[in-house]
Amino acid sequence: MSRTRTAILAALALVAGATGTAAAVVPGDAGITAVPCTVDYKVQNQWDSGFTASVTITNNSAAKTSWSASWAYAGNQKVTSFWSSRITQSGTAVTAANESYNGALATGGSVSFGFNASYSGTNATPTTFKLDGVTCNVDGGGSGPTDPTDPTDPGTPSTKVDNPYAGAKVYVNPEWSAKAAAEPGGTRVSNQPTGVWLDRIAAINGVNGGMSLRQHLDAALAQKGTGQEVVQLVVYDLPGRDCSALASNGELGPTEIDKYKTQFIDPIAAILSDSKYSALRIVTTIEIDSLPNLVTNTGSRATATPACDTMLANGNYVKGVGYALNKLGAIPNVYNYIDAGHHGWIGWDDNFAPSAALFKQAATAEGATVDDVAGFITNTANYSALKENNFTINDSVNGTSVRQSKWVDWNRYVDEQSYAQAFRNQLVSVGFRSDIGMLIDTSRNGWGGSARPAGPGASTSVDTYVDGGRYDRRIHIGNWCNQSGAGLGERPKASPATGIDAYVWMKPPGESDGSSSAISNDEGKGFDRMCDPTYTGNARNGNSLSGALPNAPLSGHWFSAQFQQLMANAYPAL
Repeated sequence: MSRTRTAILAALALVAGATGTAAAVVPGDAGITAVPCTVDYKVQNQWDSGFTASVTITNNSAAKTSWSASWAYAGNQKVTSFWSSRITQSGTAVTAANESYNGALATGGSVSFGFNASYSGTNATPTTFKLDGVTCNVDGGGSGPTDPTDPTDPGTPSTKVDNPYAGAKVYVNPEWSAKAAAEPGGTRVSNQPTGVWLDRIAAINGVNGGMSLRQHLDAALAQKGTGQEVVQLVVYDLPGRDCSALASNGELGPTEIDKYKTQFIDPIAAILSDSKYSALRIVTTIEIDSLPNLVTNTGSRATATPACDTMLANGNYVKGVGYALNKLGAIPNVYNYIDAGHHGWIGWDDNFAPSAALFKQAATAEGATVDDVAGFITNTANYSALKENNFTINDSVNGTSVRQSKWVDWNRYVDEQSYAQAFRNQLVSVGFRSDIGMLIDTSRNGWGGSARPAGPGASTSVDTYVDGGRYDRRIHIGNWCNQSGAGLGERPKASPATGIDAYVWMKPPGESDGSSSAISNDEGKGFDRMCDPTYTGNARNGNSLSGALPNAPLSGHWFSAQFQQLMANAYPAL
């Protein structure tokens, strides 16, 4: 719940403080001086024993290279955790100093930070704030701009809801939309909402002239109108990222957990906690292809990699995910969804329960709790069919179970929706809230076109039955890079099935999974043979051909040939 209080100090003629900065005279207003700084203090969420607050400071004096804000409480409020600043407290006096990445504060510039605190009795808003010793004007306690003449006023923030997608529009990324619309026939889907990927520190402020996070959020406010609007972000820059696939390796080394926290998560949290964006429903997909690797690609398994063993040993995947959940989950309008792999990865008995247990461990690490988790997302950037209608896990052919087919290979699930619903139940059983919801990425799992089977395969054997009827036409279920023959899947949709919050296009169709050959780059991305169409495979794909399209660019870069194929093979058809 948001609580509003505006406290404008009566005395505007302020005396310069410790920094020696004098208050400037406003032209045309003789005798009235401009405040050297303003503070917007908001209680974003409050409960019986504690609260979450955000603070935005605007500097109206000379530019600064570092800053320190201070205030005092009238009651027994005690800061317990914080982000995007370094907070110390002595008695009722609180001081917040800049982090290394946000010390620069230009004239007219703003900086935001937040914290959790405990209290009992009343929780009055502080009436006096100082920036580097100079008293600021206080304009705080609200939940966003309230000036009816302000064209950027987002209105009253959304109350936390069970399913953020219900009754809401979803942000259409103008950068992706423009690329899609530029393709022949692309205007048929260019109005669909897709995820915004924050896959390196530089992406927060925009890469190569692209939109920054703030620009995306501002664009979402413009799209929002008077209704509800969901913005989908992929938070994806763990240390030692994607330890089993080179194509999506990241910029941070295995031990750089502190850099991940202070230079990646903290700045994102500071932006998302800005009251300007409090009316948006912000959905975050937390670190795809990370935690499942610790279950399936470590230890004595044939699929193990030294890099995954390292990340299991140092704990930085668990710490990083926990930290992200804690910092982002403290923001009232943010909904965290943890990546939960897909049925062809986690669906086997020896992966299913251990994965849920590991997710619970991460969700209670680094100060996070299960209350910071709105749900989970499956099939992110993958190709698993949503629903296989031509066979079920309970079918048998000539007395042989479908589970014994080479394709299913003893998995308990044959498609993504049945897996997502069952895994949700498993997650609740290990301690996640009973109201968590699942998202399924359907951006590339349609498998339509002329090759889509119209019915079951021949009953000659269990393999002919399954292979002849399955929609998913990959060579092997472990193939994941730029798959030949794939098509756009179900269009984004809220509440499509029991336990499913939404079908989403979290992976923007047309963005490559990885390059077909080695390409020099400054993005930390390696060359993975699984993206090479001539590769004959490894233990993770049954030593099969990769099934990848040729001539693919680096991961995340536009791949026109793939986009054209996805449209041609869309199901439902365009």
